[in-house]
Amino acid sequence: MIYYLKHNLHKLNWAMIGNVLGMVLIAQACLMVLPVIVDLIYQEGLYDSYLIVIGICLVLGYALTRTRAKVNNYFAKDGMIAVGLAWIVVSFFGGLPFYLSGEIPSFVDCFFEAVSGFTTTGSSILTEVESLKHATLFWRSFTHWIGGMGILVFILAILPKSNDRDMHIMRAEAPGPTIGKLVPRMRQSAMILYTMYMGLTIIQVILLLIGKMPLFDALCNTFGSAGTGGFAIKNTSIGAYNNSYYETIITIFMILFGVNFNMYYFLLIKDFKQVFKNEELCAYLGVILFSIVCITINILSMYNFDVLKSIRLASFQVGSIITTTGYSSCDYSVWPQFSKMILFLLTVCGASAGSTGGGVKISRLLIIVKKIKLDIQKLLHPQKVEAITMDGKVVDTEVVNQIMAYFCSFIIIVGILLFLISFNNFDFETTITSVITCIGNVGPGYGLCGPMGNFSMFSDFSKIVLSFAMLIGRLEIYPIIIFLSPVLGVRKVSKSFHTRNKRKI
Repeated sequence: MIYYLKHNLHKLNWAMIGNVLGMVLIAQACLMVLPVIVDLIYQEGLYDSYLIVIGICLVLGYALTRTRAKVNNYFAKDGMIAVGLAWIVVSFFGGLPFYLSGEIPSFVDCFFEAVSGFTTTGSSILTEVESLKHATLFWRSFTHWIGGMGILVFILAILPKSNDRDMHIMRAEAPGPTIGKLVPRMRQSAMILYTMYMGLTIIQVILLLIGKMPLFDALCNTFGSAGTGGFAIKNTSIGAYNNSYYETIITIFMILFGVNFNMYYFLLIKDFKQVFKNEELCAYLGVILFSIVCITINILSMYNFDVLKSIRLASFQVGSIITTTGYSSCDYSVWPQFSKMILFLLTVCGASAGSTGGGVKISRLLIIVKKIKLDIQKLLHPQKVEAITMDGKVVDTEVVNQIMAYFCSFIIIVGILLFLISFNNFDFETTITSVITCIGNVGPGYGLCGPMGNFSMFSDFSKIVLSFAMLIGRLEIYPIIIFLSPVLGVRKVSKSFHTRNKRKI
């Protein structure tokens, strides 16, 4: 095993991986200036905690970017490991200000909170958030915005130089079964994505300000909506405002951020045909509408048959859960079992590929259903030759196989996580939903970790396990698994993977 680890790790282009980590640390240091500014505005004395971390990130980042690689090319495995390491490093240093400031005394809790923020999960160990200082609240919410589109995609957007090998990084970080470039150059694609991301963010902030929400609240709530994260700055989340206008705006934008960003690009270039024929978008909106109708009917009697209020609450929670945002406008854990089951299924379902949402993704589920249908047809008509299609295009067999492998891996990993978390000896509802909500990057579950609960009662071991569950869910399994493959001794898989990607990009 030791020989294999040395041999396998030696194959990696560590200098290039170090350069990526260095750029990530420098970018994180620059972004961490914002909570310093917030702290100086409110004069609450936390800026020194952030300045210490900024200094460490700049020194380490500069040192790593100074390393010179013998070979300037890297392969898919290098990209996967760079992304996996980058997210762990970002979460580690992202949680340090919480610890140094004393706002969160336990470092395990700080790491959990930071991972939850960057992965846009929104699960929290905090029992009371309104007592936190403004810089802490801002940084918690801002980590959602950073992680929503991906910090490495952000780096690709601002790099002065980029080339096609950067597709390995974008493929590892971007959510969805496949990832393609909007335009020929990778840097331009990343810039277009972030421009649209920032545009939608600014529009939501403006609309919330029009409704007279305080600027600080509007920024934090928008960061949570844009990144589909859900860290609230109120103890009872968005329900604390008791404002139908705020809930409506946030509902609309949660759903918008759950749409594949390619659709917005097609709208910008006036290619409306690509939008209207997109099967995933139709299915996504169809599932949302169907769920809202079912839940509205189911909860009508709970709200004295107030149709508008029932629709508003149902719409908010459906939008929040399917996009894996995790905001709540009410305690939906007291809803009838039928409504709770719909929300649980939406937790697994997730949003569209290419969005900031988590979960399995609508496109994967569509292809899985089509695969099952095709296999049944082949059993009935062995001579019939058909292919799986999406949006009028044939889906490559390798993509279908990857999706099936992903889904099987998802189920196996959930089983392992459930086994590990069961040592807490919590009730079944808490145990299973805590795992599903973390790996699905949703946030709240049911039971003790419900919309009015938190994850503070879990052991440190379980918090670390759930932290990696969030990372696995955000990076969609493979980058973290490939990162751990030398430790797991996956010799054949690693060797074949390296061989298939031997061609230089």
